[in-house]
Amino acid sequence: MALSSSFQIPLHLSPLFPSPPTTARKPSLLRCSNSSSPENDSRTDPPPPLLPPSKKVLSDQSSWEAKDSEGNDYLYRLGKEADNMNIAVGARAGVIDDLFAGKFLGRDSDIVFDYRQKVTRSFEYLQGDYYIAPIFLDKVVTHIVKNYISHLLDIKIPLILGIWGGKGQGKSFQTELVFQAMGIEPVIMSAGELESERAGEPGRLIRERYRAASQVVQNQGKMSCLMINDIDAGLGRFGNTQMTVNNQIVVGTLMNLADNPTRVSIGQDWRESDFTNRIPIIFTGNDFSTIYAPLIRDGRMEKFYWYCDYFLKRQPNREDIVNIVHRMYEKDGIPTDDVVRIVDEFPNQALDFYGALRSRTYDRSISKWIDEIGGVQKLGDKLLRRKKNEKLPVFTPPKQTVEALLESGYSLLKEQQLIMETRLSKEYMKNMDD
Repeated sequence: MALSSSFQIPLHLSPLFPSPPTTARKPSLLRCSNSSSPENDSRTDPPPPLLPPSKKVLSDQSSWEAKDSEGNDYLYRLGKEADNMNIAVGARAGVIDDLFAGKFLGRDSDIVFDYRQKVTRSFEYLQGDYYIAPIFLDKVVTHIVKNYISHLLDIKIPLILGIWGGKGQGKSFQTELVFQAMGIEPVIMSAGELESERAGEPGRLIRERYRAASQVVQNQGKMSCLMINDIDAGLGRFGNTQMTVNNQIVVGTLMNLADNPTRVSIGQDWRESDFTNRIPIIFTGNDFSTIYAPLIRDGRMEKFYWYCDYFLKRQPNREDIVNIVHRMYEKDGIPTDDVVRIVDEFPNQALDFYGALRSRTYDRSISKWIDEIGGVQKLGDKLLRRKKNEKLPVFTPPKQTVEALLESGYSLLKEQQLIMETRLSKEYMKNMDD
């Protein structure tokens, strides 16, 4: 087979063109002559000069040479922005091979793209009437509104609202109730997303989630915000815990968002039209004193202490606690006077303690129901392997009484005391060893 001109084959492709065992090969390239005939192989004339390899065009439709809307190499930009880990592109119409995008399932063959990009939260599961403490409602609503009208106010407005207090005080749930009441579609993250085996990934994720909330405002015309639950669990410094690179990057990212809330980059080149809406951020946590101090300073974060303390008269106050607990027991027909009795009997408890009372009263009824369906041995068959049309036996919820709730409360108090005694015993033994 004759070739029109000489060409070079780089070293990394040379295994594809092996040479005869007796022929020496230069270490950097393999040279081929214009003819493969024996006569030409034995000639003594010097070989023709090497020509630079010409650029071979694979195909007009090849994604390897596709250009984006700005005329740049698409795959290079994709690798630059996503570190070669972008799996959310798929066969997008107009971007990669229209031949494979098809039209039978819409314009995109990646039919789950829209679902995978849904990072916002809706609250259809919150059915029924719930009580929102007025001071909590006022604080969250005021913070959100201030950030949305910041361009009209000639003041410095903190981008972040930090809601902190003891465990189980209803910080996250009360915030979600406020979102539902305001019709907000938030982007919610947890502290577990603030660490990764890849350096820089959590910081980038925060910026992407922030921009996703901005897109909700811009494209859907809905209010949105970014909420990070239990942030001190991800960024707090406890005892001898070690700070990681991702901890530092996350803190720096949040500080940068607080200082520049309308210019948020995820790695792409800056464009004048790349404008991000100002999106309020809400943190929840138990102890903000463990977080890097410059992040929680007054200019960046507004702090709101939410702790149920029956004796110190902090928010929520006794009236708020009674109203919240009464809404918990409203379906059970527990009157307000009995709710007051329960709250007074177990003061200085977290709000989830009163929810645990109601859950504990179900234990005896569930044990009775297990016996009715055939006992412990039949649980697997009845719960998971029953026939298609076979229904579970009807479970009858127990009738709630103030006596049953008080009995559950005393049982929970004993568990709390045992945990506290065990903890104190361990601390005492540790001090003795020291």
